[in-house]
Amino acid sequence: MPADLAVIGLGQLGLPLAQAAATAGIPTLGYQSGDPAPLSAADLRRMLSSGFRPATNPAELGRVRTAVICTPTPRGADGGLDLTQVTAAARVLATHLRPHTTVILESPVYPGTTEEFLRPLLEEGSGLRAGRDFHLAYSPSRVDPGNRDHTPASTPKVIGGLTPACTESAAAFYGRLTDKVVRARGPREAETVQLLETNYRHVNIALVNEMAVLCHELGVDLWDVIRCAETKPFGFQAFRPGPGVGGHAVPRDLAGPKTRALRMVELAQQVNNHMPQYVIQRAATLLNEHGKSVRGARVLLLGVTYKPDHADQQGSPAREIALRLMELGASITYDDPYVPSWSVLDHPIPRADSLYEATADADLTILLQHHRTYDLQGLSVKAQLLLDTRGATPTGAAHRL
Repeated sequence: MPADLAVIGLGQLGLPLAQAAATAGIPTLGYQSGDPAPLSAADLRRMLSSGFRPATNPAELGRVRTAVICTPTPRGADGGLDLTQVTAAARVLATHLRPHTTVILESPVYPGTTEEFLRPLLEEGSGLRAGRDFHLAYSPSRVDPGNRDHTPASTPKVIGGLTPACTESAAAFYGRLTDKVVRARGPREAETVQLLETNYRHVNIALVNEMAVLCHELGVDLWDVIRCAETKPFGFQAFRPGPGVGGHAVPRDLAGPKTRALRMVELAQQVNNHMPQYVIQRAATLLNEHGKSVRGARVLLLGVTYKPDHADQQGSPAREIALRLMELGASITYDDPYVPSWSVLDHPIPRADSLYEATADADLTILLQHHRTYDLQGLSVKAQLLLDTRGATPTGAAHRL
């Protein structure tokens, strides 16, 4: 066999898996029909030297032991998950699927998708039967881009197979990548793990975002509250507020097409979706308190990615904040060491030539993302007004969210 593994979809989920597999010495094919995730030339060279090979011929998918579908499932026009790319991947794979292959789905989906949606596509296209002729399982992706502490090797992998044999086959594969494999009772349980983990994050972020608004009204330093609260060794996990929630793991407010909405998650979405507007309100108030209007104000945005020290802009609240400020008549510039050019609705946003000079010239500087390269102590001295939405500046050096 030319490869042990085929990763279908080299986006934000598939590319880390392909990198981890290549690093572990697993000959890996990468099959991508759409735009792949950005990859540096150095990273690509390392992957190629470790046994990774891009696949352009779908027939190559029929000569691997394991195929993992990692295509994205964005929100559709109706607010539900769009499974178009999963469908396309399944049909391509089914045409070339051979007996004894292990097929694993990692894309975020509703509970029941592996059995009720993916399985029929694979069986009809291949003439094979899942659980008898080939193995089928689901494993929630646990990718945290840019996180050096929790790598694929150190992150436990949850697996739920259609049959016990399917689970064990998938476990044998993931056991080559990670130190710990956790077996779920079945695909539905594994799919629901993804649902719970994603919504847990969003609900807790929503809680602390509401606390940020409340504490500002009360004149309480929320960041000090969190610092103290996280010393509790049980029953508390620290989350921190921000200008909005970005990333690829969008909240799943529906447990599935056949089940009711999760009311807690719906409310959390409303809270988190309001945060960009709250940042605008705070910005306008700060300018007014210093005798300035948003209209005509020079506003510098620091950090437009959704994560610190990472180039990914998926779901970043910076775009909405910039758009709303421009609609109010502000003049926007930005700085981000990971984003050489930036536009909002096809409108190019000027990048600051000199960060310190731009900070001094701006009527208001808003820290949206805390990259480690930022000298916040120096920038807080230069800034006329600084609104810190991440609680990263020294106490008293800026207006905090």
